[in-house]
Amino acid sequence: MKILIDIGHPAHVHYFRNFIKIIEKREHNVLVVARDKEVSQILLKKYNISFVTRGKGGSGLLGKIVYLFKANFLLFSKALVFKPDIFLSFASPYAAQVSWLLRKPHIAFTDTEHAKLGNYAFMPFTSSIITPNTFQRDLGKKHIKFNGFMEQCYLDEKYFTPSSVSDLLKLKEDEKYLILRFVSWGASHDIGHSGLNDESKIKIIDRFSKGYRVFISSEAELPEFFLKYKLNISPEKMHDVLANAELFIGEGATMASECAILGTPAIYVNSLNAGTLIAQEKSGSIFGFRNSDGVLEKAIELLETVNLKEKFQENQKILLKNSIDVTKFMVQFIENYPKSVDIIKKDPNHQLKFK
Repeated sequence: MKILIDIGHPAHVHYFRNFIKIIEKREHNVLVVARDKEVSQILLKKYNISFVTRGKGGSGLLGKIVYLFKANFLLFSKALVFKPDIFLSFASPYAAQVSWLLRKPHIAFTDTEHAKLGNYAFMPFTSSIITPNTFQRDLGKKHIKFNGFMEQCYLDEKYFTPSSVSDLLKLKEDEKYLILRFVSWGASHDIGHSGLNDESKIKIIDRFSKGYRVFISSEAELPEFFLKYKLNISPEKMHDVLANAELFIGEGATMASECAILGTPAIYVNSLNAGTLIAQEKSGSIFGFRNSDGVLEKAIELLETVNLKEKFQENQKILLKNSIDVTKFMVQFIENYPKSVDIIKKDPNHQLKFK
């Protein structure tokens, strides 16, 4: 089988990297096409995954439309040579539209209900849409749900064991640290939304920098005041850093969800929400805020909690109690497509075999 995978974001590298290794060992061929966004291509190189670049993308509505045609042309030309049997992506409009032109199935994963523009661009051209069971929309007959979260594709204990980061971060003995995450607000679904304001960011740093090391991970360039807190690590080490953090405070949904899977206390600050995050908040794995109000107070409360990390590790076990091995599910679903659709539709509990 030949599988073309389109990668549009660093998180997508993690969603599919274990799948790629497993499926190639089973003698299937994979072609990865990747956007040059943040550290996506750096991660692919770190994991020794070959890829074809599709450029940096466009900014603004007009720029995104122009890029849509450019990316589609590139994928179309590569697909004509590679001749894929299946296209696979995380909500890629490019893979969806090119697969439709070539009359090949496109299987899309997604967990982002509020990405309305992006959803309209890929859903009509997609054969099967697969989401976590916490997804809060019904996408019709194409929709298949699984028990779990996308972040388990790479943070499940079968695939990830945290390493110490004391030397990496140059920590003193027993020194604890916090991670702050700022997003760039450049995605189409970010338009009109916001997270932490600058005043709150400064207050959080001032309040905690005396008792903890504070590190900032940011999609956009940081103002001069924040530069001394910038986290400078190789991107594949990020999950080790999150796993060992005392607390995460950030605007990024992916990192907040990663913390929930890792059992790291997390505060998510963003006017956007999603079913995944709502479920994680209900389990006590993260705390969600739509703006900066109350964030500092919650952070103080958490850091004053006795055995904070141990309590969140227990919450993590509750959250993941009925989850499947999402990568194993992905492999079996793709390898047996389209029979796998009928199997899951007739017996949704069939997926429980993939634990």
